[in-house]
Amino acid sequence: MGDRKSGRAYIGSFTAAGGSGIITALADTESGALTELVAVDTLPDPSFLALSPARDMLYAVSETSEGAVAAFRTGDGKPELAGRGVLVHGSSPTHLALYAGHVLTANYGSGSVSSVRLRADGTLDGEHVEVLAHEGSGPHPKRQQAPHAHAVLPDPTGRWAVSVDLGTDSVRVFSLADGRPEVHREIALRPGSGPRHLAFHPRGDRAYIVNELAPTVTVCRWDAADGALQPIGEFSVLPDAPHGDAFPSEVVVAPDGRFLWTATRGANVISVLALDATGERLTLRATVSCGGDWPRDLALDPTGRFLYVANERSGDVTWFSVDHGTGLPRRSGSLAAPAASCVIFG
Repeated sequence: MGDRKSGRAYIGSFTAAGGSGIITALADTESGALTELVAVDTLPDPSFLALSPARDMLYAVSETSEGAVAAFRTGDGKPELAGRGVLVHGSSPTHLALYAGHVLTANYGSGSVSSVRLRADGTLDGEHVEVLAHEGSGPHPKRQQAPHAHAVLPDPTGRWAVSVDLGTDSVRVFSLADGRPEVHREIALRPGSGPRHLAFHPRGDRAYIVNELAPTVTVCRWDAADGALQPIGEFSVLPDAPHGDAFPSEVVVAPDGRFLWTATRGANVISVLALDATGERLTLRATVSCGGDWPRDLALDPTGRFLYVANERSGDVTWFSVDHGTGLPRRSGSLAAPAASCVIFG
């Protein structure tokens, strides 16, 4: 397999559940196939990953009760820990992103967002960690007694960051002031929906929030100039009402803005939804098997031709070729990855 037709993928996993830590794999851009190169287990439970723009640094949360983030040099493909992990002063970080010279983590257990300053060489400055504590609750008697920040990411302009909180049924828009997160707006979503993750339309003017406590996607208008998020509709991702909790996990938008995909763990399916020209209306086209059990993460490769699912309980990353005309994914293969929780490309 020549370099012209291959790239790298990084897979995060739960080491406490038998995962290998961080797996580096070769990704064939012609077939979508993944081939494991190496695995490193130097960080407990690296459940979510992010790459630097230059792809020379990899960042991982440590989703433990103590809560930490670590930086790795990617080098020749084997991630090498760059210094010690940094405590984020929040428990069970589930998600992270790079923003304004910092690494941000969403801390599910403590219901907070942490910002860790990056040094010029891309390593973490453990002396500069700031925390934004979310406040509030929701109507779900077990899942919403307190805040549970589940995702954090920059908006397409890089001016703002947004944090999605399952416990408070809200999204916070914020920026950093000398590294400290300061809330610009908090946007309320439908009570009991349990927002989990968010993805932007490639135009940058719409946002889609997948809700864990209801198998739906909330469509929002996004005004980057004002940092304003406006919910305008909610659409089901399953053809029938589920029997019990459905647990949607991730949402991905096609590079051309024509389709949106979600993963739902309780039903073990990928849902295919068509977007209209405005990006405001979703039409459920089909659901297909995720190829395993408990699809925790969903990701497109850089070409947009292949869709990848990290199936946590069956311990694999399964890939699908995507039909350009219909958006339908067709299973093409899988790679064993015990307790897989995340897959990214770079």
